[in-house]
Amino acid sequence: MASAQGTARELHELSAEEEEQFTKLFKRLDASGDGRVDFEELREGLKKLGVHSDQAEKHAQEILKKSDKDDDQEIEFAEFVKYMSEHQRKLKLTFDKLDKNKDGRIDVDEIIDALRGLGVHIDHSEANKIMKSMDKDGTLTVDWDEWREYLLLHPSADLKDIVKYWRHTVSIDIGENLCVPDEFTEEEKVTGMWWRQLVAGGTAGAVSRTCTAPLDRLKVLLQVHGTKVARGGIAGSFQQMIKEGGVIGLWRGNGMNVLKIAPESAIKFMAYERLKKLFTREGHSLGVVERFCSGSLAGMISQTSIYPMEVLKTRLAIRKTGEYSGMWDCAVKIYQREGLRAFYKGYIPNILGVLPYAGIDLCIYETLKVMWVQHSERWQRRNEQQETDDDEKEDRTLKNMYLNKNKNQPNPGVMVLLACGTISSTCGQLASYPLALIRTRLQAQTTPIPGRDTMAGMVQGIIKDEGLRGLYRGIAPNFMKVAPAVSISYVVYEKARSALGVSSK
Repeated sequence: MASAQGTARELHELSAEEEEQFTKLFKRLDASGDGRVDFEELREGLKKLGVHSDQAEKHAQEILKKSDKDDDQEIEFAEFVKYMSEHQRKLKLTFDKLDKNKDGRIDVDEIIDALRGLGVHIDHSEANKIMKSMDKDGTLTVDWDEWREYLLLHPSADLKDIVKYWRHTVSIDIGENLCVPDEFTEEEKVTGMWWRQLVAGGTAGAVSRTCTAPLDRLKVLLQVHGTKVARGGIAGSFQQMIKEGGVIGLWRGNGMNVLKIAPESAIKFMAYERLKKLFTREGHSLGVVERFCSGSLAGMISQTSIYPMEVLKTRLAIRKTGEYSGMWDCAVKIYQREGLRAFYKGYIPNILGVLPYAGIDLCIYETLKVMWVQHSERWQRRNEQQETDDDEKEDRTLKNMYLNKNKNQPNPGVMVLLACGTISSTCGQLASYPLALIRTRLQAQTTPIPGRDTMAGMVQGIIKDEGLRGLYRGIAPNFMKVAPAVSISYVVYEKARSALGVSSK
């Protein structure tokens, strides 16, 4: 009885249009038709209404948590109406807060100002992407109805959460690119979320590198020794490595490879924050070009700072059994025999390899995302044209609320972004691999070889002795480790973020 009274009270406060929409929406979610919506029905219903599968589970959990007042893990119609009414009221408050000039519409400049207040800097092109994802009438402004339809099934009306949603669905950030450090909001810096994300990333990197270390060591040995190691193919090479140093020998150099993650990430992050301010003119937002330049330079600075560790990693990876007792012993012997300059052997090709890798990685990554978006739009239009059933047409009015919000920039989803990142990273490595090989060979030289102790001399020597193929020695195991490395990194990163209390963006 109380439930019925609550429903009547909530419906009385709604307009006829809102009452009809909430009723239809609830029926659409209530797949079993029993007047209650459980978690499974809510999650699957959100997917059918256009919420991407990567976000549907999280949205369903949040909506259930906020609307299920009697804690029975189900949403009754009264609870649903109450939640939607309250959520709609909060969305209106957020809309009014963004609408600075109080003209009933949000424009591009107001979006930019709102994000800047949260420490997120975007340019007009990125703000236009956000606007187009909500704008249904092509005015490049968003009124209350458009705002409401776009966010009605998003579980939060808080502007910070909405910004994170934009960054995910509209892809306004290039933080997924490994060459550009993550960009953190002012809130994340104040609350300590930034260091938690760095720790999660470092943990993921350490586990990923350790799991793929045998392939990485094989790559280094092939780069340095070429065909001497490659007899019998990859399987034969592994047998030689085990015969010489045992199974544990497959992980030589991995300790240093893992150890350098923390200083490299910290230096890159601090340098990136400084460079962002340097490249951003007062009153302007940080664009893609400025972000790319900041990220590349930050990468160069961090690489310069930790480069001696790179040399140590190479020497430890190619060492014979008993040659060094550990990292410190290796560093001392290199210094005693070759001097301080030995710790920067191969530095020039290493730095030169940063820009082509980063540039190609970024360009291909963005191109693949655009291709996926265009394909998704064509599939979506084709799918909608095939729906002719009367009941489906009625449901489509609800579904279009959420398909239209992404009509200009559909949500690629985690797996698509991972695939784009893997392909773009592979292409970047392919372009910069010769420089990486030259760097490794120079790092491995214990005594200078006349004519091959410089980058130019090394290139000429390799081409003369091995041909152009010699510049790509070891690329097979390098490519073999990309897919498992990316997969392991993602799984561990998500687990670490969850353990450290970092919410999903």
